Amino acid sequence: MKQANKMDCFACGKKLLSKDEIGLNKKMLGRKIKQFYCLDCFAEYLDVSTEELLAKIEEFKEQGCTLF
Repeated sequence: MKQANKMDCFACGKKLLSKDEIGLNKKMLGRKIKQFYCLDCFAEYLDVSTEELLAKIEEFKEQGCTLF
């Protein structure tokens, strides 16, 4: 049985998460996490909208966060 890529969405299995999705997961859940969420699943997990997460990504980028 083939093992899932660690950069696939833990919840829905979406393949090839974007750098922003991975960066947001690490920023909000900790840099050492092993399981990642896609933007839609992460929004559902946090009970916020996808648009709010996209705004947070832009905010973190403007602050100079190196995860993005």
